[in-house]
Amino acid sequence: MKTVFEALKWASSYLIEAGRDQNAAEILLADQLKMERSTLLASFHDAISEADFLAFKKSVELHHEGVPVQYITGKESFYGREFLVNEHVLIPRPETEEVVEAVLSEADRVFPGTDRLKAVDVGTGSGAIAVTLALESTRFSVTATDISEQALSTAKTNADRLGAKVAFIGGDLLEPLIKENKKADVIVSNPPYISEEDMRTLSDVVRLHEPAGALTDGADGLQFYKRFMKELPFVIANKALVVFEIGWTQGSAVKDMFHTFFPAADVQVKKDLNGKDRIVCAAIERHSS
Repeated sequence: MKTVFEALKWASSYLIEAGRDQNAAEILLADQLKMERSTLLASFHDAISEADFLAFKKSVELHHEGVPVQYITGKESFYGREFLVNEHVLIPRPETEEVVEAVLSEADRVFPGTDRLKAVDVGTGSGAIAVTLALESTRFSVTATDISEQALSTAKTNADRLGAKVAFIGGDLLEPLIKENKKADVIVSNPPYISEEDMRTLSDVVRLHEPAGALTDGADGLQFYKRFMKELPFVIANKALVVFEIGWTQGSAVKDMFHTFFPAADVQVKKDLNGKDRIVCAAIERHSS
């Protein structure tokens, strides 16, 4: 039987050899033994059962081949909560937590004193944004949409597990809302914004395993924002807040689009913790003539 230390030593060198993150070994072993990483690191000399080592070895081999750690463990942390993830949904990123923060702060600024706001998360994936908004603020009545039935199923499971009240609708972008003549005060989305050209530069862990339809538009990375501009007038209320996650080179292009379609919009491009453009927020007021 191997000790925790021996198992981690083998896994780390095996993963380094393939250019993978050696820290994945700790995450995978902690998951297999159902313990926190801190407890695992304090148990270096404890023996591991043969069954646990074999299961751990299989997980390490999967990551060695490029399968993301989160798909192997089936979970990822987002905004301090554990979300279930699988190959049908994008793995939530720390940058997207900043999108949630932008929605919360901008909603306070754009809608001061408004108790109830109808918020829609478009292309919800795992449900990370929609569920977090519903749990972080009682003022949001949250609806989430996705074109993928598998993604919606995953998002519903996460909402149920975490006790979030979210309505789910299947459909492409804003079409399900337009069909039902639903209006929204807040629209948030992390759409597929990686260009076809940039897709080639991604690590194989992302490029070959995460759903391509959630990563790229198969063109210049701006196609979904262009579609949003055309569909937004049909779903936004007289006053609306629109928040998009963007690629770090897309701030000016998306800001210009807003000003083309909504000349009076108050548009801000916000940077992420790494100092890169990551979020576009637009406050839109429509004046009835």
